[in-house]
Amino acid sequence: MGQTVFIPKETVAGEPRVAASPETVKRIVGLGLDVIVEGGAGARSRIPDADFKAAGATIGKASDAGKADVVLKVRRPDAAELRSYRKGAIVIATMDPYGNEADVRAMADAGVTAFAMEFMPRITRAQSMDVLSSQANLAGYQAVIDAAEEYDRALPMMMTAAGTVPAAKVFVMGVGVAGLQAIATAKRLGAVVTATDVRPAVKEQVQSLGAKFLAVEDEEFKAAETAGGYAKEMSKEYQAKQAQLTADHIAKQDIVITTALIPGRPAPRLVSAAMVASMRPGSVIVDLAVERGGNVEGAVAGKVATTANDVKIVGHLNVPGRIAATASLLYAKNLYTFLETMVDKASKQIALNREDELVKATMLTDGGAVVHPNFANAASSAGVAGSAAAAPAAKPTAAKRASAAGKARAKKVPGRPKGGA
Repeated sequence: MGQTVFIPKETVAGEPRVAASPETVKRIVGLGLDVIVEGGAGARSRIPDADFKAAGATIGKASDAGKADVVLKVRRPDAAELRSYRKGAIVIATMDPYGNEADVRAMADAGVTAFAMEFMPRITRAQSMDVLSSQANLAGYQAVIDAAEEYDRALPMMMTAAGTVPAAKVFVMGVGVAGLQAIATAKRLGAVVTATDVRPAVKEQVQSLGAKFLAVEDEEFKAAETAGGYAKEMSKEYQAKQAQLTADHIAKQDIVITTALIPGRPAPRLVSAAMVASMRPGSVIVDLAVERGGNVEGAVAGKVATTANDVKIVGHLNVPGRIAATASLLYAKNLYTFLETMVDKASKQIALNREDELVKATMLTDGGAVVHPNFANAASSAGVAGSAAAAPAAKPTAAKRASAAGKARAKKVPGRPKGGA
């Protein structure tokens, strides 16, 4: 028996994705590792157990997690799952750690080495591991499909003997990966598309897709991008000017799609109730940031809310999961590509290199400690809260690794869309 990779069925309600595909199972087996897939793990992504078995996996049960050297997941493991993992197991998932520091601490206490895929650095080497991009791309596509479903009219212009049908006007707010795909999808469906973002670099990308760019292009706007390529949180003054510019524009739109997210912060409010009230009856707004509080006033997480003036605000949760059969294939490939970097090709064993830039950037917990620089201090504070004499949560060696990880930087991929959802 070689080392074992376990793929569980996701326990979070409303999560239909799975962390492996028949293709990635076959590749993991090719690395010399054994794969156990929990029965029914892929059912909601239209991957039957038989397909996993044909690819070389053993179909098992949840308790098989205790045998695993590596656990691949979609969502952060809960307390019950952690109790079943062995100490030292590697757990790779989308961890959503911000605001969930107690759960991060629980993973450290369980002794697992946890990796947050959303912290993957956006460098050339890691493009195929970028879960934020792969899932946001699908979210942008699905947002337009959801909007078209709620909008009870045709999107493209149609010239017929009975008259001309005008094209729908679509406004995309936030031009990260999701926003760019939303623009492209809306254009393919024949809509007239405009878009806005606080980062000047995306203006050309918007225009290259055939959309019109809308923004207050002042000095703050020209510097509104972080070193990692994300949108900065703008000043209150800039937000007021941008709101003034977009308010009149929104009133004329049929569909608005908002995608603005800043890692580790509540979603910025882009669309006020007054803006919603200015829209025509039958208009649709899709808020892709609803899980972080929403970009739209009046958005309700998990629901389609209808306002007094008959505007629908779509607040679906886990939008990539709405097309799970596709999302799982891409997510599984992201995980496999990262896992492959941890396997020694000669010995066919996991050989974790803690000095690797990908490991440094994504490792949350290791050796019983919270090691990621964004969370190590919070974990230490939580550890001493109950007693003035309590020891810090992070070991000195782990803290040193975390500090190094925080300083690690690699060059950005030229021209690659970033930021937002």
